[in-house]
Amino acid sequence: MTAATTPATRTYSGVIPPVVTPRSADGAIDTASLERVVDHLIDGGVSGLFVLGSSGEVPYLTNVERELVMKTIAARNNGRVPLLAGASEQTTARVIDEGRRMLELGADALVVTTPFYALSNAAEIADHFRAVKSAVDVDLFAYDVPIRTNAKLPLDVAIRLAEDGVIAGVKDSSGDDVTFRRLLLATAHLEGFSVFTGHEVVVDGALLGGAHGVVPGLGNVDPAGYRRMVDAAAAGDWAAVRREQDRLAQLFTIVFTPDASRVSGGAAGLGAFKTALVLLGIIENNAMSTPMASLNESETAAIADILRSAGLL
Repeated sequence: MTAATTPATRTYSGVIPPVVTPRSADGAIDTASLERVVDHLIDGGVSGLFVLGSSGEVPYLTNVERELVMKTIAARNNGRVPLLAGASEQTTARVIDEGRRMLELGADALVVTTPFYALSNAAEIADHFRAVKSAVDVDLFAYDVPIRTNAKLPLDVAIRLAEDGVIAGVKDSSGDDVTFRRLLLATAHLEGFSVFTGHEVVVDGALLGGAHGVVPGLGNVDPAGYRRMVDAAAAGDWAAVRREQDRLAQLFTIVFTPDASRVSGGAAGLGAFKTALVLLGIIENNAMSTPMASLNESETAAIADILRSAGLL
């Protein structure tokens, strides 16, 4: 969807999935498969693409690979939807450098986490976002994902950054529903400010509370389902919203099929998305970035059963 106070005119709203990064069997970035993913997502009705996010395996990609992914997606997208690129680095100077590279390669906006590895306090976190905004001067989204950064974006910091126009929105993957709701309430008066949930199975509740959209990893598999849910919410058809969310929650069980004694939690989720995309004929291989394990034949068969139950196969 396409800054004002309604979903129809807001710059960032709707479904903006974090695009997966397909690899070939030899470990190289599979650009042909990546192009098909872009078409699959746009055909599914997404309103933007989040490039180089967690679902894109960004911490595993070399700089050369990150640039290839960004260039490939930008070329295939060809201006059809906004591209939000993750500038994921430990500290401010590195984020600015990464962000500038992504903007040169076609990104329209940047998504930035709190600093990680560095031990920052609230004041430093605020100064981090202000410095990045000053350096790049494009729409900037704060990505609240403490499971990966070990630092929660403080609510008061997020509100001040929003009120001062430093950030255009927040992608919340913190799992803190109380703070999420408080952020929605505190920023509701800010024209064009967008708050997204990053949790695939509670989007209905987030939308009912006023969220402007969702950034779902599972959206790689079923973008049209998330689009239907967002459209139903905009129409006030909350029974339809719940039905679609219930179906997507069942589809999300693909992430629980891998053997936890063999596959890490991160590889299980991303591997399930990739395996589903292989089964749907969109990508060629479910290979993961080293050292993550790829899903095997029995896990693939279990995912196929779930896809059939969800009406996708």
